[in-house]
Amino acid sequence: MIDANLLRENPEVVKASQLARGASVELVDHAVAADLAWRKALAEFENLRAAQNAKSKLVASASKEERPALIAESQELASSVKQAETLSSEKEAELQKIIWQIENVVIEGVPVGGEDDFVVIREEGSKPNFSFEPKDHVALGELLDVIDIERGAKISGSRFYFLKGWGARLELALMNLALDQAANAGFTALITPTLVKPEVMAGTGFLGSHADEIYYLPADDLYLTGTSEVALAGYHSDEIIDISNGPKRYAGWSTCYRREAGSHGKDTRGILRVHQFNKLEMFSYCNPEDAQAEHQRLLAWQEEMLKKCELPYRVIDTAAGDLGSSAARKYDIEAWVPTQEAFRELTSTSNCTTYQARRLNVRYRKDDGKTATVATLNGTLATTRWLVAILENHQQEDGTVKIPAALRPYLGGAEFIPVA
Repeated sequence: MIDANLLRENPEVVKASQLARGASVELVDHAVAADLAWRKALAEFENLRAAQNAKSKLVASASKEERPALIAESQELASSVKQAETLSSEKEAELQKIIWQIENVVIEGVPVGGEDDFVVIREEGSKPNFSFEPKDHVALGELLDVIDIERGAKISGSRFYFLKGWGARLELALMNLALDQAANAGFTALITPTLVKPEVMAGTGFLGSHADEIYYLPADDLYLTGTSEVALAGYHSDEIIDISNGPKRYAGWSTCYRREAGSHGKDTRGILRVHQFNKLEMFSYCNPEDAQAEHQRLLAWQEEMLKKCELPYRVIDTAAGDLGSSAARKYDIEAWVPTQEAFRELTSTSNCTTYQARRLNVRYRKDDGKTATVATLNGTLATTRWLVAILENHQQEDGTVKIPAALRPYLGGAEFIPVA
């Protein structure tokens, strides 16, 4: 949720953000009007309540003769106070309904536009130069017997799969490498719940325009999470946390579930876009003044992982219309996928400023003793999708796949995944 003070003091900034996103600018005007109506109703309620309190004091000190009339007046005021309180609550609810629809205010410098309007910040690494026709990850998965898509579809439907043998071990090696890196950087490891309450899912901003991508269990009124970010954001909801010694950082390991609604025909081959996968997510609570610096730190840790996996990649500054409602800025890292002759997203990191924490009521205590809303940031450090880039970039002419050196200690020192 955006800062109400910003809405009141500088609505043009919020409008400019909505415009950059391609979102409703009129919504800001509706919010401003609703805020004025609520504050007017609140003032009326508080004035009447003050008058009621004053009248009650008169009743207490009144003579026996004066008291009946004063009591009648007090009762009449009490009825007006109750009506005014009800109206104030209704106006506040109307304001909240509108303000929760406004997306986070983008940070200055974020590219304007949609999915194709990103800006490439840098490219790193060398693309492989094969002396043979490279196989895609599906063909490699079959040749090495590490991915079984046919049986995944047989038992669960399309976009499900089994990771098998070296495939399962490779994913676990990747996740453990990421977990060790996160721990060395001061992150606390968490294995998170994958079912959350509606208020937590809504608080993180995932029940907006992309709600149709989320699995919902109506009998339990719970949502399956598409990222441990959701549980991590809700971890300190309704708390005042101590960040006096720096950001509070967590690394959440979970299975993730996404319906992939609206993606029919996109990446249906293989495991690039699937309904279930594993992921290690970095999550940081920090002072809002430190959020942009923390964002750069998360990005650096992600790039460190890409380099450990010896993958060529590029970093892009995502355009405003492709941020998602909670992010004020997002960097994607895309790895080179040889058989597609294209960079494909492997990971992203988002600065959500105070947007999520304000909705979830996560605060910290400032030096003056007052409380304020923290900033939240997230970034993926490893996920199943990385196997696509690892298999394709490190394939050998004989069909084997060379294991990146950083992963070998987690695989018994093996240098290659052998042909089955």
